[in-house]
Amino acid sequence: MILTVLVLVPTAVLFGRVWTDNSDKRSSTELELKGVEYMTALTPLVSALAESQSTGIQGVSEAPESLAAAVTRVSAADAKLGDDLRTKERWADLKDKISKLPKVTGPVNILNAHVEASDLTLALYAAVRRNAQLNRDPDGDISNLQQAVAVDMPTTVTRVNRMGDYANLLQGLPAASRPQVQAQFAHEVLTVQDNVKQLTENLQAAVDNTESDTLSGSLVSALDSFRRGVEAMNRGANPAGTPNAATMSTAQTTLQTALSNLAGITLKEMERLLDDRIGTYDYRRTEAIIMGALALLLVLGALIWPAFTRRRETEPAAERPSDVGSNRPGPYNNPYDQAPGYGELDPTRRGERSGALR
Repeated sequence: MILTVLVLVPTAVLFGRVWTDNSDKRSSTELELKGVEYMTALTPLVSALAESQSTGIQGVSEAPESLAAAVTRVSAADAKLGDDLRTKERWADLKDKISKLPKVTGPVNILNAHVEASDLTLALYAAVRRNAQLNRDPDGDISNLQQAVAVDMPTTVTRVNRMGDYANLLQGLPAASRPQVQAQFAHEVLTVQDNVKQLTENLQAAVDNTESDTLSGSLVSALDSFRRGVEAMNRGANPAGTPNAATMSTAQTTLQTALSNLAGITLKEMERLLDDRIGTYDYRRTEAIIMGALALLLVLGALIWPAFTRRRETEPAAERPSDVGSNRPGPYNNPYDQAPGYGELDPTRRGERSGALR
């Protein structure tokens, strides 16, 4: 019995370890899903800031409607997820900077103010990625996807937009003010090329490492559209000569649309992969509960069965029915069935024998 009870100790320890490990992994995956949800809300903000920057340096004082809608969406996401992802302070600072953008005047000042807001947005992406532990995901496909959607894509959108806006500024600046802007424009061109290369490599690595049946097909068309937009942007930039602002403006719009589509596909794929992982953890949790309950029932059965068996052995045997005419156990002796003993006379013939003797 003692040995049977002791079996419960390693069983309980093993069950506790499996349960704790499963719960920790499930909680980590849920946190990653929150990061994906937050970044889904951030994606329109990047494009809206790019639109606000481009229209601002062209003399439009009012912020585009897309910017207000994007801010509202991120505010809702931060109210829901900000405590878990520790983003409330960052978002409050960024929101304050965005609210002041319409008050800035002068093309160069407008561009610099938007650059500051965009950099803070990229920093917010990095904080969400880090605090949601997406950058430490163990699976290769999700690891590459999170790098692409949290770093490469928003950075590429921001840099592409700056490249186009610097090209527009060059058209109206006096010759004395052009060298600095020209140098910044050339820097943005090189940065965009590096970002595009890194983005392509991460997406390709994600496709190569994934077990998803839909990831490859979903990314192919969006990635091709993105690459065409980059090629058109580079043609308009003409780093060796004078940039074509009109060509770049058209390519910029196409590229932003392609990147937004690509980001949406990537985020949905990440969400689906993480949901599948949680489903696996839920199955393992149910499996652990069933195995633990089965082990407990087996141990309880091993404890109860010997006691039940001993009880049956100690129960008194049922009394047997007595033979007819007897009050005590044992065989019944009928005197009429016994043969007379040696020397005894038959009582019915006793008189005859007595007469003969006389």
